Amino acid sequence: MNCKIIFLALSLSILTLNSYSVESCPLIPLPQKSQKVSSIFELSINTIVEFDVELVEHAHFLQKEVLRYEGLTLKTAAFTNNQTNSNRIILKLLTEKKKKNDIHQVVDESFKIDMDREKVIISASNKTGAFNGMISFLQLVRLAEKKDNRLLLDCWSIEDAPHYGWRGLMLDESRHFFGKDKVRQLLDWMALYKLNKFHWHLTDAPGWRIEIKQYPRLTYIGGIGNHTNPDTPAQYYTQDDITEIVQYAKERYIEIIPEIDMPGHASAANRAYPEYSGGGSKKFPEFTFNPGKEEVYAYLTNILREVDVLFPSQIIHLGGDEVHFGNEKWKTDENVQSLMRRENLKDLKDVEHYFFKRMADSLISINNKVAAWDEVAESDLSTENTIVFYWRNRFPEQLQKSIDNGFPVVLCPNFPLYLDYRQDTLLNVGHHPTIINTYKDIYHFSPFNLPVKYKNDTKILGIQANIWTERIMTEDRLDFQTFPRIAALAETAWNNQKNKELQQFEDRMRLHLLLYKKSGIYYFNPFEPQKVCEPVK
Repeated sequence: MNCKIIFLALSLSILTLNSYSVESCPLIPLPQKSQKVSSIFELSINTIVEFDVELVEHAHFLQKEVLRYEGLTLKTAAFTNNQTNSNRIILKLLTEKKKKNDIHQVVDESFKIDMDREKVIISASNKTGAFNGMISFLQLVRLAEKKDNRLLLDCWSIEDAPHYGWRGLMLDESRHFFGKDKVRQLLDWMALYKLNKFHWHLTDAPGWRIEIKQYPRLTYIGGIGNHTNPDTPAQYYTQDDITEIVQYAKERYIEIIPEIDMPGHASAANRAYPEYSGGGSKKFPEFTFNPGKEEVYAYLTNILREVDVLFPSQIIHLGGDEVHFGNEKWKTDENVQSLMRRENLKDLKDVEHYFFKRMADSLISINNKVAAWDEVAESDLSTENTIVFYWRNRFPEQLQKSIDNGFPVVLCPNFPLYLDYRQDTLLNVGHHPTIINTYKDIYHFSPFNLPVKYKNDTKILGIQANIWTERIMTEDRLDFQTFPRIAALAETAWNNQKNKELQQFEDRMRLHLLLYKKSGIYYFNPFEPQKVCEPVK
């Protein structure tokens, strides 16, 4: 019996959403303030979504999503004070004078939900907060009991806002490619959990996955192969694909941050345009761009200009990691050696920093911020225009340098925020042979548990989990590694440490496992790991 059949059989034995409940608010992430109201709101085809004119897109989004997930077609109408509908959802945009919010918030994404038997009022001072409130209500809808084509929702009074403004998830599609439909599905779940930054790792040694019109060989040659099979036919996103996905994310208030990795992890690009290669090593052939060739900087700047047009976030991640894996030929390369003499660079680390500063300055010149891995912490980069991503637990000094040098930081340390690691000792496949990253580890993660010194976390923009795909070859495996740990990520990124209780979270997570089942997600069940059938690939 294969894994799919076993998974489906086990799913049939699980309780339904209707038969499992929790005492606290069932939302993930848990709201900062929530109070249950002794009433039931009935959602049906008779329900009207009323909206302030600025929130018409929110109303149509809610209408579309309720139809998509629950099969109910809601009516919509512009809000007026004269309406007397008794079964309605009101999307309301407040002025600052009307708004009262005692919750500490780093960015203005706050919202309120007030429910009773007759109406639901979702209010916020801006469109972002309104979306957060609406998506929270949609989560309540998807968790609700259904009877005779009606949804019966417990009523809540909710006041909420995030602790961190950066709540991210990274997907590596260079090593294995998943395509538009899977990315859209991932964006759907990110939105449901109020994760708002999608870091898209589109280039690396195995494959180049984004169309660059000025350099077409990047995709039709560089797009060939993946981490498992170097001969897989070229897989990549056209610029039209990118535009479509960016728009899909925008509708869900998610920013996409593309990554164009440099100067290392460049093997796929160098297969396409070998004249820009700086060589590599036996294990990592043609791994680097050549920092000694002036034409390399023009080539990469041209690429970044095309990428900039496609992504409105105005943040591009330039990588900057693990250059030492394949820069040994720089020692003998005539162009690199000439650069070192001309610029008084004492070693290859200086060369690396020189290259990165030039490319960062090029990116800043086209009004983008630079994102980079923590190897750049000691580089002479603009602290106003650079975001450092701390990923290496074994080098806490890189985080300390980043903070001391004044860089804004996104925390994504491989323990516990790498989702390609195993989540239980019973499982076989994971990036690291001994490290286990459980949902509990992610839930308990805090910047203040890291071995660094800072007075507060004001330089911490937020947190992000990373999904590297060396060992993730299929959609089932991607689901298995992501769910339910994405729920713990959402809880930790949204809430501060004062508003957390593991048992309560686990009660809510059990409900969400049922939601995954209902949605066809091939999730890992941490409460019954011995019954889990791990995907083969």
